[in-house]
Amino acid sequence: MNILRDKTVNQVESTVTWLNMLGRFGRLLFSLAIIGIGVEILICSYASSHSLGPHYKVVPVIPWLPAIPSLAYPVGAIFVLCGAALLFQRMLIVSSITLGALMVVCGLAFDVPRRPNLMSAEWRTNVLEPIAIGSLAWLAPGLDGIPGWLHRTSRYLLAFALIVFGIAHFQVLTFIASLVPGWIPWHRFWTVFLGVAFISAGVSFATGFLQRWAALGVGLMFALWTLTIHLPVLLNMLRTPGAPQDPDKWSDVFIVAALWGGFWALTRDLRDRKDLSLGADSNRA
Repeated sequence: MNILRDKTVNQVESTVTWLNMLGRFGRLLFSLAIIGIGVEILICSYASSHSLGPHYKVVPVIPWLPAIPSLAYPVGAIFVLCGAALLFQRMLIVSSITLGALMVVCGLAFDVPRRPNLMSAEWRTNVLEPIAIGSLAWLAPGLDGIPGWLHRTSRYLLAFALIVFGIAHFQVLTFIASLVPGWIPWHRFWTVFLGVAFISAGVSFATGFLQRWAALGVGLMFALWTLTIHLPVLLNMLRTPGAPQDPDKWSDVFIVAALWGGFWALTRDLRDRKDLSLGADSNRA
């Protein structure tokens, strides 16, 4: 009995250690991506009236701010400060709540009035991506670090975003399949598979079941997209002499990396449905 108990304890300790390492890596990646978004906002808000050309009416990075320096500069600075503060435990709650609120408000205020069709590509990109990143920021402190209502709201917003992302894989299946690198076989199969995975993860966050596995799987999907699709495009652009520097390529890397890190950062703290109810009761107490 003692041997069996010791073996079980060792397995639990190994799992906890692995989750802690994954969570720390996810938090670091999420923080660096947010800092990158803030720096790009600051750079593009200056360059928008210079080298980017008059067709850039918005800063080409989440949360798609109008190219008005007096607005973009403070927002970019807040992103940089919040991203850096996420690395410090004593500043985690304030920075995560501030970052989440700014992401969600910017996504809703600047894009919802111009994008009424919630199933359009622009709505998914310009509105749901900042909302998803903002929700990940709110969830960063864990269940005991934020009010229960905010934790539930963040989960439901993530669930909605993931389900819409999954449906999009079927709406524009051919286009998304064309983004898969040529050396990977079965483009349409993987597009359908990942669409189903997105929807399943959304249902998981909505119901509270298997959330940790959902966060791990979704983070892995964004990790693969970062390393196989977005990062190679950016590196090729940088290696090509005289190639125009497209800010959207940088944005793609920062956004996907933030989603990758944000979901993996949750794997340490997410609980199953029965634990969520206990946590909610303790928060109310």
